[in-house]
Amino acid sequence: MPITYRPGTIDDSRVVFEIFHQSLIDLSQRIGVMAITNGNDPAVMASLWETRGPLFEHLARTAEQFWIAEDAEASKAIGYARAILRDGVRELTEFFVLPGHQSGGVGRELLARAFLPDGAKHRVIVATTDSRAQARYLKTGVYPRFPIYYFSRKPEPVSIPTDLTFEPLAESPETFDALRDIDLALFGHRRDVDHAWLMTDRNGFLYRRDGQPVGYGYTGVQRGPFALLDAADIPAALAHAETYAYSLGLDNFGIEVPLINKAAVDYLLLRGYQMDTFFAFFMCDKPFGKFENYICPSPPFFF
Repeated sequence: MPITYRPGTIDDSRVVFEIFHQSLIDLSQRIGVMAITNGNDPAVMASLWETRGPLFEHLARTAEQFWIAEDAEASKAIGYARAILRDGVRELTEFFVLPGHQSGGVGRELLARAFLPDGAKHRVIVATTDSRAQARYLKTGVYPRFPIYYFSRKPEPVSIPTDLTFEPLAESPETFDALRDIDLALFGHRRDVDHAWLMTDRNGFLYRRDGQPVGYGYTGVQRGPFALLDAADIPAALAHAETYAYSLGLDNFGIEVPLINKAAVDYLLLRGYQMDTFFAFFMCDKPFGKFENYICPSPPFFF
């Protein structure tokens, strides 16, 4: 079966979403966890595409590398890999091959094209626990640093004493400067293009103390990321985010938490949040960042 490789475009977004969906369902069955509840239901898939389509299109527009593998005889896409580059940090956002085409070299070729070894100060993957994919990632020189778990519950109004103020994000130079400074302080790089998209996809807030920006967070139907300069402010930020979700009448409030974020883990367990059985690893070529002050976007395609 001849395989060809071509650059992907935004017009491929639905096609690669279907590859992602089928591959994740297959992985769930192989490792005995439920990554997508009722994932084989066409209505669930249609609903997921409605909510995640904008994310796939954002990643297509802003990708550094985006490659699709095709069965040349059937003219059918069978796998894809995509990476973004943000201020010198390269992240593999997706790497999926359809069941029936795995372990035949397609993944190796996709990864070599999408996740380049040079030209970045850090290389990052938020990866599933699939042992075959893990072996490939390890060979590229990235290693697990901590797990990321999804915590969720039915939202309720929560009140925690705090001197923080919560200001809705506005697309202004001052706002982007504040977000940039927080990201630089915690991670050493900026990602303006992702914040610009996040503001269109979810409800963002800038956290201030005495008028000075000290953190940010995104909540609503879609949640995360959250970043706080002082980890002691994380419970107040999460209480505000859950209360906001409750005000929208949502049935579920969930976030993707690095388990090294002690302030978030302790608060969420005390509040009765449940941990999902499906989790991911944060992998990087060398340690960086203060992830004990951070909560990832959900879904965690990029950190």
